[in-house]
Amino acid sequence: MKLEQRKDLLGLRDMSRKEIELILDTAIPMKDVISRDIKKVPALRGKAMVTVFYENSTRTRTSFELAGKYLSADTVNLAVSTSSVQKGESLRDTIKTMEVMGFDLMVIRHAMSGTPHYVAKNTKMRVINAGDGTNEHPTQALLDMYTIKEKKGTLENLKVAIVGDILHSRVARSNIYGLKKFGCEVRVVGPTTLMPPEIEKLGVKSYFSLEEAINGVDVINVLRVQRERQQSGLFPSLDEYARLYMVNTKMLSKAKDDVLILHPGPVNRGVEISSELADSSQALINEQVSNGVAVRMALLFLMMGGARDEINN
Repeated sequence: MKLEQRKDLLGLRDMSRKEIELILDTAIPMKDVISRDIKKVPALRGKAMVTVFYENSTRTRTSFELAGKYLSADTVNLAVSTSSVQKGESLRDTIKTMEVMGFDLMVIRHAMSGTPHYVAKNTKMRVINAGDGTNEHPTQALLDMYTIKEKKGTLENLKVAIVGDILHSRVARSNIYGLKKFGCEVRVVGPTTLMPPEIEKLGVKSYFSLEEAINGVDVINVLRVQRERQQSGLFPSLDEYARLYMVNTKMLSKAKDDVLILHPGPVNRGVEISSELADSSQALINEQVSNGVAVRMALLFLMMGGARDEINN
């Protein structure tokens, strides 16, 4: 199967449950490829993809590049800081330049919400949103969901708490859209200044008490504290934030015994999560990274028309 009816992946808000399940199921054999001594299959030989990141990234950009290379696609990273963008080239012209070079797919991250949607409307290339402003980060949510399903055996009707800066978090939004399609009870918790107005219209329950929010949950997804927000005065200090919202082993007594801890990284130890918990067996931070490669491999495979028998060889 392929994502035949979908040229682009711009977010999970409008993606069907069936499409999400297809991606997660396809990621299973992809993870097997990663575990091999020779991490290479010919599934996308002859295809070309470019990653264009207007914001800094380590995990997302590297995992997309690895995903493409493991599938034998020709993979190029456009270094925006040293490209013609710095000479004043417009986004539209950059898109067209990449298109006429023959790329089949573009992975783009941009600080402005909606930029991948603009790109998708102005190119024949397939487009994957690797994070746009405060809007969505769909592949992060997909790898989070894959990680949960791998450990829990299901995504159905779980209780998931998302902790931190909900207001600015594209990770939170994509997780909400994705998890709600599986009947999950999604709770969001954080300071009042970092909680979007009317967030409950998305079908979530909002809390300002961490203890109440994680009571009886199956999963806690801890968001990174964006230190630049602290400079804006949206919370008094990092110490104050840590006192009220840092997730630690003591706090976990309120959650289920087999609760899973997720974090998109990079981790601010001692701020949003304690070092002890980050290094514990309940924290799946490193597994999320490896699962991210598998999920992005699945997505590239489905969007660029790979053949399944070339995965199993």
